Amino acid sequence: MTASDFQLPIWFDLGATFAFAMTGALAAIKRGYDVVGLFFLALASGIGGGLLRDALFIRASSTALLTNPAYIYVVLAGVVAAMALGSHVHRFRRVIALIDALGLGAYACFGVQKSLHAGLAAPAAVLVGVINAAGGGLVRDLLTGEEPLVFRPGQFYVLAALLGAVTFVFLVVQLQLPGTMAALLATTLTFLVRVLTVSFNWRTAPIAPTDALPPAP
Repeated sequence: MTASDFQLPIWFDLGATFAFAMTGALAAIKRGYDVVGLFFLALASGIGGGLLRDALFIRASSTALLTNPAYIYVVLAGVVAAMALGSHVHRFRRVIALIDALGLGAYACFGVQKSLHAGLAAPAAVLVGVINAAGGGLVRDLLTGEEPLVFRPGQFYVLAALLGAVTFVFLVVQLQLPGTMAALLATTLTFLVRVLTVSFNWRTAPIAPTDALPPAP
């Protein structure tokens, strides 16, 4: 199998960027940020995972996230969509969760694809795909001074991204399905897992009860 066999259309990446930029902008609105803070939090949420992927793991000499203006336009679209919701955000909480679920799977697959194309082994590609998917939220939480959501017990999120990344690798490497078909199947599976997680409140649990842990130094 050649690298071209698992190339994905850019709209996978752009769609995920829009979804995460929108959630970042909505987080900024909840915190009472002005338009500048709103844009930069949306930007960090939208392309943060991709920047971690390209800069730390793939070590690309240049990244399309900064050289292709389509990414900035998509972030702006996410900002406009979030501002349009504004104070009505609570009414669209389920819709936002669905958009986030779609973005999670698409980003995981695109991160895996980029990693395989760069020559990384399949296990490393899965790791990068998960970081690609969860990195934007991690950057968002760090910028807003919150404990990163991915570190806390809660509804399956990173696990859903991991499932999507592993599924994509299996379909494209082992079964040799076309990249787009494999990504659509993996993204759909990730989406369904996230929907079920939110609907039934499936959650991870702490390793030990907090009252059983020794006090922090």
